[in-house]
Amino acid sequence: MTDLKKKAWVSLSAVILTAAAIAGIAMMTASPSGKSTAESSASSSSNAMTKQQVRQNPVQTTMPIAQKTEAPGAEPRSASMNIQEVTSPGGIKAWLVESHNVPLISMRFAFTGGSSQDPTEKPGVSYFLSGMLDEGAGDLTSMQFQERLEELAVRMNFETSRDHFLGSFQTLTKNKDEAFALLKLALSEPRFDADAMERIRSQILTGMKFDAQDPEKVAGKEWFKVAFKGHPYAIPTKGTEAALKTITADDLRSYKNRVLAQDNLTISVVGDIDAATLGPLLDKIFGALPQKSDLVDIEDAPPPFGPVEKHVAMKVPQSVIQFGHAGIARKDKDFIAAYILNYIIGGGGFSSRLMEEVREKRGLAYSVYSYLSPYRHGSVYLGGVATKNAAVKEVINVIRSVLTRIAQEGPTAKELAYAKQYLTGSYALRFDTSAKIASQLLWIQIEDLGRDYITNRNKMIEAVLLDDIKRVAKRILKPDQLIITIVGNPKEPPA
Repeated sequence: MTDLKKKAWVSLSAVILTAAAIAGIAMMTASPSGKSTAESSASSSSNAMTKQQVRQNPVQTTMPIAQKTEAPGAEPRSASMNIQEVTSPGGIKAWLVESHNVPLISMRFAFTGGSSQDPTEKPGVSYFLSGMLDEGAGDLTSMQFQERLEELAVRMNFETSRDHFLGSFQTLTKNKDEAFALLKLALSEPRFDADAMERIRSQILTGMKFDAQDPEKVAGKEWFKVAFKGHPYAIPTKGTEAALKTITADDLRSYKNRVLAQDNLTISVVGDIDAATLGPLLDKIFGALPQKSDLVDIEDAPPPFGPVEKHVAMKVPQSVIQFGHAGIARKDKDFIAAYILNYIIGGGGFSSRLMEEVREKRGLAYSVYSYLSPYRHGSVYLGGVATKNAAVKEVINVIRSVLTRIAQEGPTAKELAYAKQYLTGSYALRFDTSAKIASQLLWIQIEDLGRDYITNRNKMIEAVLLDDIKRVAKRILKPDQLIITIVGNPKEPPA
């Protein structure tokens, strides 16, 4: 992020904090009365449009927003949240949650594709593009574009993952027209000037050099290289140094025109805007993009299993270990049970089995963790730990032992109850700012979970029985088939 980009975000943050202080409320939280403070009816807007112009399909859902309670320890009240599906006159769809408490609009959007759509011979194009879209567009040079973002207190950011090219955007309501015009320019008319390209290329190359000395980054990179050999997921999203040096403006343009298209687009908007206003804005922002994408077909990867151990020598005081194997798809009927199971194993911090066995009982590591990553073309169950070089073998044995025991016996009823309590109780924290809500709505759309997911999610967690968890543990945990990468200088390196 450039200095100008940082300044722009600082400016916006200051304005947001001031506005929140004046309003006396947190962004997108409900009032103590238990009623939602978001306006859910577009018809109340002074900018109302006919149904022929903007189509809406609202769903009233109960959103678990954290609120003030009457007494310490009392349950937080639920707030009603209206998720509207807005369709622009040009046919572009978005999910909208209105809230007029703070004069701020947050938008999140994603295009299916990500780094898996990079040209085979030039990995890293999408990552390079994510750094270039706000480096000058239309008649504005990079400096002029960044200065305008700062003047308007706009936050604009792009990023890429293996499966998606994503954007995030925030603006004050009073600046929305000019701010959204800048977003439109960035998406539709990026300049890709030579000086900006060389500056961003240099920044990425510098980052790659730092990554090469970071044992955690190297362990992750090597794990995916082993697990997804021959598949696009094996290639880092940043690409390679050799490929990065060859990427041209035409390469960025080609990727943008293939991937950033209307049929490939998911949008969520939260904040001080109504459906009647958002509809035509969607066309102004995204309407100039191609209607059809031109994606390369990506095959599903074979489920990654070992046993494999790969050692990468690095002179560091601690070795970093990444371990894992195939996971479970997001739409699999057992995903929720697997999600709870992971919390018990390594996703629950100090309450997890791995933390208890590795840190609390043996003092072998400061932290150890696990998580599920359900990608579009191959899901994984991953974990990581860092330990002194002399303890690498012992740590791996303890991890295998924990996974084996849970696979054979499952967790206890007490562990399941605690996991449910935490996972349902903490869900509200994902909705305490407009940016967080926009992100949640975006991923609910991407994963095709339905607008009632927010209401049903905690119910699905509560419905999981101990027998379900035990069955899923046997199904997905394969401790004898782990893929393990070790970066460091272990005293007893793997064979």
